[in-house]
Amino acid sequence: MLLRQYLRYCERKGFKTEIEDETPGDTAGIKGASFKVEGEYAFGLLRTETGVHRLVRKSPFDSSGGRHTSFASVFVYPEIDDSIEININPSDVRIDTFRASGAGGQHINKTDSAVRMTHIPTGIVVQCQDGRSQHSNRDVAWKRLRSKLYDHELRKQQEEQQKLEDGKTDVGWGHQIRSYVLDNSRIKDLRTNYETSATQKVLDGDLDQFIEASLKQGV
Repeated sequence: MLLRQYLRYCERKGFKTEIEDETPGDTAGIKGASFKVEGEYAFGLLRTETGVHRLVRKSPFDSSGGRHTSFASVFVYPEIDDSIEININPSDVRIDTFRASGAGGQHINKTDSAVRMTHIPTGIVVQCQDGRSQHSNRDVAWKRLRSKLYDHELRKQQEEQQKLEDGKTDVGWGHQIRSYVLDNSRIKDLRTNYETSATQKVLDGDLDQFIEASLKQGV
């Protein structure tokens, strides 16, 4: 039901969708599913749907017509680009030259052949004084700086991925965001208190009012 709702919403918005995984339920329906969404502001809009959704209805699978409550967890996250391209803007790098020194502070030569590079945005510093000329030391320093920046970006990606994994575990029962009480024709967002009786419209993908209310409250 929720999968259909979100696919309909994406269709209304002109978003491209692709179902990546779908697990059937034990008796009927879907136990779990994941799908990719591509489109302008797709993540910015759909991220407010992260949380637990509660459904109350008379189950079509219960011959006695009893009222049943079920829960579904929704988690929306951006796709992380695994490719790392290191493009260094020369204006972001401060280059200092100084005299290379050997053991005991003796100068290897009398020219400023040693090179120190500081990447201003990250504060990463590299230096090289092993070569005999400033040109060779500069080449080595650039290579070292690129390696350090690559490692820096790799660590950032790993931290972002860990945040996403941590976010999945945070979506527990305490993060219930919306109730779908279908036999009373009422759908209510517990964060914004916005509710509507137009249940079928919502289930057909009309989520604009819920999402707009969430964005206005900074959810």
